[in-house]
Amino acid sequence: MTLKHLALASFTILSLSACQSTSKAESMPIVNVPFTAPLASDFRSEIAIARYSELLNRVDLSPEQQAKLYYDRGVLFDSLGMTTLSRIDFNRAVKLKPDLAEVYNFLGIQHTLMQQYEKAYELFDSALELNEEHEYAYLNRGIALYYGDRAELAQNDFNEFLARSPNDPYRVLWLYLAQAQDDNVKALSALKINAKALDESQWAYQLIALYLGDISEHDFLSVISDGVKSEQEYAQRLCEAYFYLAKSHQAAGNINLAADYFKLALATNVHEFIEYKYARLELELMTGVDAS
Repeated sequence: MTLKHLALASFTILSLSACQSTSKAESMPIVNVPFTAPLASDFRSEIAIARYSELLNRVDLSPEQQAKLYYDRGVLFDSLGMTTLSRIDFNRAVKLKPDLAEVYNFLGIQHTLMQQYEKAYELFDSALELNEEHEYAYLNRGIALYYGDRAELAQNDFNEFLARSPNDPYRVLWLYLAQAQDDNVKALSALKINAKALDESQWAYQLIALYLGDISEHDFLSVISDGVKSEQEYAQRLCEAYFYLAKSHQAAGNINLAADYFKLALATNVHEFIEYKYARLELELMTGVDAS
């Protein structure tokens, strides 16, 4: 199937259970949602894992070399959705070389996903103690605080993360999500202010326009394929779109629709994106059941 065909493919999303159970859902418009085939695993990553495994069997490696190989293999395992294997490698890496800030960042994400928030905070703190310029540790600690019901502290980290790149729509959006937990009116006002620093020609700006109410959900979905150059890029874009649509419906109380969109984010198989990772956590928090 060509990218053009993928962009045109769509299905109707309106949760049957929601339609049957609430008058609010019955009054909601039916939306045609674009979709694509799940992203296939990159065979090059699998070959690289095999190569790293061979290298780790050598006896002439220094601890630092071993740590680097475990880290690199762990990143590849994580990108393929093999979370347990990646965590084993990351733990091996920090035992051999305890000053690898990036490893603590990855482990912090994984403990957030396991809802082990206190441990996650410790790991992100370690990453930042080792490298205070590790900006994504601010993002990921902020997300851990957000899911750990510490919205005010999360805002501090998201503000720090945004200050390092004020023209990034995703940074603006995560700050809004945390602020909205405390006061949605003030959060929306701040979103409007922060949006002024953004480039409206970027596709991701459409996410901001959606949250500001400047475009409808239908119009937002209709431009998702604009400028896309590959099926991989399309799957990645859909993963993001589904997740933030889900968060929007969740905030509006449309829980069944939110769950549908979180499931669609998971269906893209874009394992390395935070939107994929936290869509799984969102479903677990909504249902109390592991979404694996």
